[in-house]
Amino acid sequence: TVFYNSVLLLFIADEKHRYLNHQKEIIMKKIIVSFAFFTIATITSFAQETFNLTVNISGLSSDKGQVLVGLYDNESDFLKKQLKGEIVKVKDNKTVAIFKNVPKGEYAVSFVHDENSNNKMDTNFVGIPKEDYGCSNNAKGFMGPPKYKDAKFNLTEDKVIEIKI
Repeated sequence: TVFYNSVLLLFIADEKHRYLNHQKEIIMKKIIVSFAFFTIATITSFAQETFNLTVNISGLSSDKGQVLVGLYDNESDFLKKQLKGEIVKVKDNKTVAIFKNVPKGEYAVSFVHDENSNNKMDTNFVGIPKEDYGCSNNAKGFMGPPKYKDAKFNLTEDKVIEIKI
């Protein structure tokens, strides 16, 4: 009976050890699944909504050269430093630029019809542009370039804007 009791105690101890190890495995699996779920939820919540912006430009004076189109996301960079830029060809005195995957927000667009393809806006000796140009909302400047506040718009869905010369 002593032998039987010893074997029984060893068996019980072994079963208790297996049970505790099994419980540890279950807890670890729950922790791993919870961590994975939390990580995926966090990444998903930080993902930004993005949209496509199509810019239709019409009324250009010729089909020569190219059109330089700039997208701006703040007033201080407007007409100075583009967030994104596109160079597009002209056909039938019009063109289309598409900005893909643009985050939701406030933006403005400008363009220059670079007829001689020198990648800049040509001006006369007084500084007046010799090539077509324009901005979103068909914003016009008075005694200078258009202002950001006049050209800005909100991008909250895929959008098409029209700019006419």
